[in-house]
Amino acid sequence: MRTFIEGRYDIVVIGAGHAGCEAALAASRYGLETCMLTLNLDSIAFMACNPSVGGTGKGHLVREIDALGGEMAKNADKTSLQTRIINEGKGEAVQSIRCQCDKNAYHREMKRTLENTERLRILQGEAVKILTENGKVTGVETDYGGILETRAAIVATGVYLNAETVTGDVRKSSGPSGFAPADRLTESLISLGYSVRRFKTGTPARLDGRTVEFDKCAKQPADGDAEAFSFLNLSEPPVNSAECFITYTNAKTHGVILGNLDRSPLYNGSISSTGPRYCPSIETKVVRFADKERHQIFLEPEGADTDEIYVQGMSSSLPHDVQRDMYRSVAGLENCEIMRYAYAIEYDCIDPLDIYPTLEFKKIENLYTAGQINGTSGYEEAAAQGLIAGINAAKKLKGEPPLILGRDEAYTGVLIDDLVTKGTDEPYRIMTSRAEYALNLRADLADMRLTPKIMGSGLMTKEREECFLRRKAELENAEKTLAQKPAKELCEEFSKIYGIEGTSPASYADLLRRGAKIQDICSFFKILQNADRGILKSVQATVKYEGYLKKSRAQIERAKKLEDRKLPPDIDYTKISGLRLEAREKLARVKPLTLGQAGRISGVNPADVTVLMVWLATKQ
Repeated sequence: MRTFIEGRYDIVVIGAGHAGCEAALAASRYGLETCMLTLNLDSIAFMACNPSVGGTGKGHLVREIDALGGEMAKNADKTSLQTRIINEGKGEAVQSIRCQCDKNAYHREMKRTLENTERLRILQGEAVKILTENGKVTGVETDYGGILETRAAIVATGVYLNAETVTGDVRKSSGPSGFAPADRLTESLISLGYSVRRFKTGTPARLDGRTVEFDKCAKQPADGDAEAFSFLNLSEPPVNSAECFITYTNAKTHGVILGNLDRSPLYNGSISSTGPRYCPSIETKVVRFADKERHQIFLEPEGADTDEIYVQGMSSSLPHDVQRDMYRSVAGLENCEIMRYAYAIEYDCIDPLDIYPTLEFKKIENLYTAGQINGTSGYEEAAAQGLIAGINAAKKLKGEPPLILGRDEAYTGVLIDDLVTKGTDEPYRIMTSRAEYALNLRADLADMRLTPKIMGSGLMTKEREECFLRRKAELENAEKTLAQKPAKELCEEFSKIYGIEGTSPASYADLLRRGAKIQDICSFFKILQNADRGILKSVQATVKYEGYLKKSRAQIERAKKLEDRKLPPDIDYTKISGLRLEAREKLARVKPLTLGQAGRISGVNPADVTVLMVWLATKQ
């Protein structure tokens, strides 16, 4: 095939899913000429599974994406159908927002944003080869012979690489929801030195909502106190125009599944790739948790302009006839009509140990990967990586230092550090339990931690800067006010009314620590009368956890001593005496950039880190 120069760019982004969109927007907003190559314009920001954003851990990522100038939070707010707070009954550190979005509107709004972004070209086509010269990226070749010359490339191909859908004994070469797969790029990635393996994910059926008997199900209402995702929209309550419902599987459902396990690709050997541990198929749940009499199922709308209902918690790869019987055994679904059947999908992804914390490939300069190709699952994990990859590719081309977020700064930092330091043998999902400094990573303060990092860049719009400075001033004023001491007589009266025990408090903050609610304090003592509800909630949490936060900050400072000790990326670990064989192999594989990262590698123990510290001392 004759090739031709399709265009010349600073950065080419391969893929237009949630990772690709954030990467392309970040790169172009940094002032670089960018091209986003996608198999199909209709798949831009497509929500192949549940059209929801956020949830436990994931909501933290969305707030961090917003704090760093990304688009996901703003797009979710624009297309919200229902918003809820997850873990509302638990501590503020693990609370997060979950938004049910309009699937088609989410795609349209993101596509519109991309189309109206300067220095960004959107091109439909399939990437078949990464072009390199002297160990550097020089271009991307398309299936029709077009050459996109570029100084950097970001591979964000999602689950499309050699994708195959599996339902019963039917296997098709297909991407999600019938979109075409990308069948030729994997070969190019392997030739460049990437380690490639197969992962699996899946999705449940979509039902015709007109055939669902919702009166047999429990309503799951929106939360009236829920906030918007984006810090730019906190003064605007989220739209709640849709209802969600809950129902359950039963003995009949489980009987249908267990009676057909020999026809399940997961149990008859048709699927051997690794699936997500924390989002298992209904077959896996019934087998693995045989003692459970029922499993919770959520019925959620796909959009405002469709009757399609997403059956969360019931993904499957069983044959169509079995699926029909299985879904119709559930209360409320007895007469349901399936509009789209469930399926599993297998795809190629890389070993994330092949990439640096910047998400750059270790073997080819200026080649980055982001999203599910790195072994993650979920829109939020993908978008966070895409944003970081876009920022770092742009910063490198501009000669600026990279953005590497610490585990003490962001869940995004935890996510990427886990991937590039520990690797993953299954689709990785972020969870609050993965963060050792979770108290420091509250979603409500993501902007205070991260927005200063984009000051002066194209990601920091005037609107965002004004919003950040205003919120910062309001938080500081609230903290200063709460540090003041109330009048003794009023304090005694307040304590009597609200049942607060103890000696006379030294400040309003002391009343908070003794169990008083900030709304009651503000109302009774007539302080912070004009403060935003979100500001008061944030300050209350900071005061309540002040003691724990001090301990956590001390731990962070100790850990930073190791993070500040840099390791050259070209160390020959085989020549460092005192290192165990396993440690040498693992260190050579990961090539950690700091002593702290070295200590987090599986198979590297504290004694090995001590050996590295001694070795570093001899080199200084």
